[in-house]
Amino acid sequence: MNSSFLYHAWGLYNHKCTREEYKGNTIILYIETQKRLKVCPQCGHCHLVKNGFRIRDFIGLPIGGKKVIIRMKVQRYKCKNKDCDYDQQENIPFATGSCGYTHRFATYVVGLLKAMTLKDTSNLLCITWDTVKDIHTRYLERHYSHPTLDGVDCIGIDEFAVRKGHVYKTIVVDLKSGRILYVGDGKGADALNGFWKRVKKKGVDIKYVATDLSAAFISSVYENCPNAVHVFDHFHVVKLMNEKLDDIRRVQYNMEKDINKRKVLKGTRYLLLRNGTDIFDKEYKTRLDNALDMNKPLSQAYYLKEQLREIWTQAGKDEAEKIMNDWVKQAKESKVPQLIKMAGTIMAYRTGILAWYDCHISTGKVEGINNKIKVMKRTAYGFRNERYFELRLYALHDCRITRNVG
Repeated sequence: MNSSFLYHAWGLYNHKCTREEYKGNTIILYIETQKRLKVCPQCGHCHLVKNGFRIRDFIGLPIGGKKVIIRMKVQRYKCKNKDCDYDQQENIPFATGSCGYTHRFATYVVGLLKAMTLKDTSNLLCITWDTVKDIHTRYLERHYSHPTLDGVDCIGIDEFAVRKGHVYKTIVVDLKSGRILYVGDGKGADALNGFWKRVKKKGVDIKYVATDLSAAFISSVYENCPNAVHVFDHFHVVKLMNEKLDDIRRVQYNMEKDINKRKVLKGTRYLLLRNGTDIFDKEYKTRLDNALDMNKPLSQAYYLKEQLREIWTQAGKDEAEKIMNDWVKQAKESKVPQLIKMAGTIMAYRTGILAWYDCHISTGKVEGINNKIKVMKRTAYGFRNERYFELRLYALHDCRITRNVG
């Protein structure tokens, strides 16, 4: 077989093909090095002798839809110089270490994984799932295993469920680039210890941090970067208010004895939780108005829920603080237990809520990444290897690598 063809097809240079063999859907190429090694790589002695050989198989690029096995006679050499202990096999330039595939085959697999799942790729190439995962893991380790912190000054922190049974991981995201910078086990303050060690070691100056209302995240940020502007995500504040509103709806429905009024309240959950400006349907609008007119606590909670968003629509922090204080006053005067509790929560987190006017950031980008993680887990039907899962998270921002891969 022509040596030029061997190079262009499989990346084999300085090798010759001694014979070909065909078994079923597999092509086997028998190769060996063209030129014998004569000079000792260690001492430069010219009397280098052969010291046996072994046969190794490598998976090469498929051709014509057929699997290609490159079967190489790997020569072992020994130096006759008494002062030299060289006794090694010859170098194999087209493969790494003990890997059973060529560099070009590995590149081909990574290219297929941009559009296919691991299982589909293994079926197409007639190789095991573990081989495909090993190739992908090596690629991810080489390119994504150590996310750089250079230039990072604005981060978002959030947790996500790995699987059922309260197993969580915490991620730190660069809010400017969308890269995952760190993955920690659990959702407590300890999950971030590794990240803060890296920050201190690299001398990174974190200026802005966005989190939800988690006490663990708040204490961790305050302890490790107290000078950073810590913004509490407004979505989580509104979500907390929606939970209070829904709780009030359930309580009022259970307390109501009039059957007709219970019918009006039933099925209004999503109408109450939606933004009032988004309800265009006249029938839905009438139904909502009827439910609010007949139940004062529910009406108070609903309108306070609508007013809560005004905290983030003001021209400056002073105006927002006035709106917040007025909102808290109305909530306390309502005498509704859930609203009084919500007012206390707003006052407890007021500094972080108003910090939004110092830096308009949120955990929205982090939540979007969490959704990508859910899709990735669902597509892959879970991950057998913890390290591989983390590497996939680090590469998640690169759509060239993660698109449709499972």
